[in-house]
Amino acid sequence: MKQCFFCSQNVDQVDYKDVDLLPRFLTFQSKIIPAKKSGLCRKHQQRLTKAVKRARYLGLIKYQP
Repeated sequence: MKQCFFCSQNVDQVDYKDVDLLPRFLTFQSKIIPAKKSGLCRKHQQRLTKAVKRARYLGLIKYQP
């Protein structure tokens, strides 16, 4: 099992304004990669999902085509 990226970096909150980090957890179609493949824990996967949705709403990252 993979180590959670955010746990290993001691990150508590996933920031929706960090547009350099968020695409790392998106497919080329801008879909969120599931936790099973990304290796994130449940807590951080939920926070990542919320951050991606906020960033999409604000136009920081694109919606899926």
